[in-house]
Amino acid sequence: MIRPGLLTALLVLVADQASKWWMATVIGLPQVGHVPLIEAGPFSLDLTMVWNRGVTFGLLAGDAPWHGWALAGLALVVAAVLLRWMVRAETRFVAVALGAVIGGAVGNVIDRLRFGAVFDFVDASAWGWHWYVFNVADAAIVLGVLALVADALFRSPPVKDPSTKPDAVSKEPA
Repeated sequence: MIRPGLLTALLVLVADQASKWWMATVIGLPQVGHVPLIEAGPFSLDLTMVWNRGVTFGLLAGDAPWHGWALAGLALVVAAVLLRWMVRAETRFVAVALGAVIGGAVGNVIDRLRFGAVFDFVDASAWGWHWYVFNVADAAIVLGVLALVADALFRSPPVKDPSTKPDAVSKEPA
C-alpha cells in the first residue's frame, strides 16, 4: 500500500510548493500583502501574506534562529514515523491519508529551512470570524488527519477467515 501513499505525498508537496511559488512570484503577495478573492454573503476568501513561525495555529512560535530548525527536525521525525506506518497500512485509504500528512509536513519543512517560517496565504472567514491563515500543506495535513480519525472510528474490523488456525498465544476456553 505504500505506492498510493507516496504518490499522494509527492502530489501534495508539489502542489504546496507550486502554490507558494505562484503566490510569491506571480501574484506578488509579499509586496501587496492582501488580495480579496471571493465574497458571497457572510463568506469571504482572501489571499493574505502571513509568516507562521510556529506549528498549527501558530502554536510553539518563536523567533530564535534555532527555532525553525528545531520545528523542521520535529516535523521530519513525525514524517518518518508516519512513513513507517504507511509501509504497514492495511488499506489504500489509510496510505493516502498518511501521504497527505507527510507531503504537507515536508512542504512546510522546506519553508522552514528556506525562510525560517512557513508561508501561509489562504484567509477564509464567515460571519466576521476569521479562520487561521493556512496553505495547501496545512489543508492536506488537516484533511489527512481527519481521514485517519474517520478510519479509526468507522472502519469495520477485518473478517477473520474461519479456515485459519488461532494464534499460538491466544488461549481458548476449554
